[in-house]
Amino acid sequence: MTLNELESLLVDRIKSCSNSYYLALLICALIMLAGSAAGLMATVGGHHIYYNVSRELTWGVLISTYIYFVVTSTGLCLVSSIGHIFGVESFVPLAKRAVFLAIVTLCAGFFVISAEIKVPIRMMLYNIISPNLTSNIWWMGTLYGVALIVMILEFAFLYLRKYRLAVVCGFIAVIGEIAANSNLAGVFGLLNGRDFWHGAYLPIFFIASAVMTGAAVLIFFHVLAYRLRGEPMNETMVKAMNACCKVAILGICIVSFFTVWRMVALLAGEPGGAYLGAMALIRGPYAVNFWVFEIGLALLLPLILFICSRGTNLRLMFVGSALMIVGLFFMRYNMVIVGQAVPVYYSLGVNEARGMIEYFPSYLEILVTLGGFGLTGCLFLLGEKIFDGHKVDPHHH
Repeated sequence: MTLNELESLLVDRIKSCSNSYYLALLICALIMLAGSAAGLMATVGGHHIYYNVSRELTWGVLISTYIYFVVTSTGLCLVSSIGHIFGVESFVPLAKRAVFLAIVTLCAGFFVISAEIKVPIRMMLYNIISPNLTSNIWWMGTLYGVALIVMILEFAFLYLRKYRLAVVCGFIAVIGEIAANSNLAGVFGLLNGRDFWHGAYLPIFFIASAVMTGAAVLIFFHVLAYRLRGEPMNETMVKAMNACCKVAILGICIVSFFTVWRMVALLAGEPGGAYLGAMALIRGPYAVNFWVFEIGLALLLPLILFICSRGTNLRLMFVGSALMIVGLFFMRYNMVIVGQAVPVYYSLGVNEARGMIEYFPSYLEILVTLGGFGLTGCLFLLGEKIFDGHKVDPHHH
């Protein structure tokens, strides 16, 4: 196929869309542009002016949103690998869209973090010419960057039907994503001065929650894609959704187990700042975030809906995955913000550090956060048309 023929094919696919598709694409693009403008405004004018972070609470909603997107990318990469890398047939139909969404969500994470970093170009330059091999943050950023490149190659090889190369790239991407995800967890878990975060369980928790998130996102976007195209799901894809639903249920059970024992550990013996953070979640300023969103929307309601769906009722699965996607955002937010809201000197009995540090995102932080979701929606909609719905190759093994 020549470049002119390829261009004509892509233009025809975009032109064949409905008015509702164009409206959704326009809304997502405008949200993305608003987020970009907000990030640029804060970068030029100063984060200390436009963001509500401070010396005491330095990581705000942009960091939690970055974690939300990159952990989602890890989960999508892991779930996609079950099929086209490890050979479980029921997951094979998910491969192309799963890899594409893993790329999209990782790009959304980089979009959000670029508005948090003062000069992203300088960061990328010094990341290469002056690496700090003892830093979890350096390893996290580098490994996610490598994973992005490898996943793009994997996606290209899937469409070129070079499945051996796709498997090699996919396996490298899985290793890179797991390593990056565990280093991201290490950024928090290795901080001795933050009692709420410190501990060895976080890397395991991040991987488990990544798989849960990836399964939920796959269910949501697959059902949405078929509704967008106005086509019923075929039997093969319904079986794939059933398998994905089982993975989501398993992930919810594991994360619920971790959540219960984490709260027990934070409360037992009232250990300094950890106890204050736990009480802030249970009956303090973050109680609504914890009980309604983290427990209710991210864990309890999706579990009930997925079980009731029996892996075949797509409407219940779609609602459950949508609730989970919303709830997981607040789960990441709670972890990042509450861990810093407890003053560092609280456990030392310093009078000025007796209460919780207050934080609420500024309107620019909220715009940048929404911009990440706008980017995700925009790329998803474009991908559905450009790649013709990520149709499954019957010879894909």
